[in-house]
Amino acid sequence: MAPNAAVPFWRAAGMTYITYSNICANLVRNCLKEPYKTEALTREKVHFSISKWTDGKPEKPTIRSDSPEE
Repeated sequence: MAPNAAVPFWRAAGMTYITYSNICANLVRNCLKEPYKTEALTREKVHFSISKWTDGKPEKPTIRSDSPEE
């Protein structure tokens, strides 16, 4: 990258793009009126699975369901 090239402001602020994107999404959700706000907040829940690897093979995955902090 050239030394005087423009740097995205989120990078200059020390954030990753994912962090910046999550902040923007939360702001948009909070600006919605009811019933759209409640509907958007219910879609915000995150579900994922975690698998630990031992000797190059995955063990049984653990399913997690995390909700964002309020």
